[in-house]
Amino acid sequence: MKEDSKRRVALWLFSGCFLIFAMVVIGGITRLTGSGLSITEWNVFMGAIPPLNDVQWQEAFDKYQQIPQFQKVNAHFTLSDFKSIFMWEYIHRLIGRLIGIVFILPFCWFLFTKQLDKATIRKALFLFALGGLQGFLGWFMVKSGLTERTSVSHIRLAIHLMAALITFGFTFWYGLQLVYDKSSTGKTKDSGRLTALFVLLMIQIVYGAFVAGMHAGLMYNTWPLMDGQWIPSGIINNTSILENLTSNQVLVQFIHRTFAILILLLVFIIWNKMRKMELTSVQRKGLHFLLAAVVLQFLLGVFTLLSQVQIVLASLHQIGAFFLFSSTLFLLFHSRRSAQS
Repeated sequence: MKEDSKRRVALWLFSGCFLIFAMVVIGGITRLTGSGLSITEWNVFMGAIPPLNDVQWQEAFDKYQQIPQFQKVNAHFTLSDFKSIFMWEYIHRLIGRLIGIVFILPFCWFLFTKQLDKATIRKALFLFALGGLQGFLGWFMVKSGLTERTSVSHIRLAIHLMAALITFGFTFWYGLQLVYDKSSTGKTKDSGRLTALFVLLMIQIVYGAFVAGMHAGLMYNTWPLMDGQWIPSGIINNTSILENLTSNQVLVQFIHRTFAILILLLVFIIWNKMRKMELTSVQRKGLHFLLAAVVLQFLLGVFTLLSQVQIVLASLHQIGAFFLFSSTLFLLFHSRRSAQS
């Protein structure tokens, strides 16, 4: 692939990364504001048009009134209240459609102008498949809250979030492959610790979704102790191990807290080891960014907890997770590349 084409394709991929990031942020606000079930049906094309008059707004509100969330939680809602939660979910879905357009149209142009090699075409088709899967998982998540529950399944929420991160991760990685060749990677051969960090971070994000979906962040709002206990009562109940790990609010918050400390310590170890290595200026900045990101994310987590999950802090905490994920992936990319050179 020619250098000019590489730059254009990389810009295309990174713009997709930004939109995925924006969609996750809006998705987090949608969850925090209880807006995710305000649109009770999925229509790929006509769903892009919001209600345009009072009759259409009332029709959408009537549909919302048929689900348990309205009947058991929001029965006091007026049409004005409904409009406020509708718009967050509408924006979330609109960005999803925009991502599809941003990926498909430039791809067709690159293909038509023969700027893509076979490897890049295969990678792009894989990203399309991930995008389609993400759309399906989003509706699969919403459906869990339309019949019996008053909110979506926290497990389906975690799956939906992880699918978004996986899509972002592959897109980001492919973009980095176009920007950096092996001669520019430096000697960052610490892939073992970085891989461990990446695995811990993925588990932590899953448990972050569990905490959010189950409102487990409201269980204990003190730090570092959990209402005066290092290991709180109720951390294990009489259900199965799997159910404890996925549905016990006390254990879920405890795991999320514990992994935050482990990740913080591991990043300090990685930073201390790698800062002594031969790095390019970009990689060194990435290493320092990783340290700053994990410290900020840890503090945001604590403040979010102490604030009893105030929306702005909770949103910033989710944004911080994305930056931490990205910086980890950036350093892991360079580590893997240098190990292969």
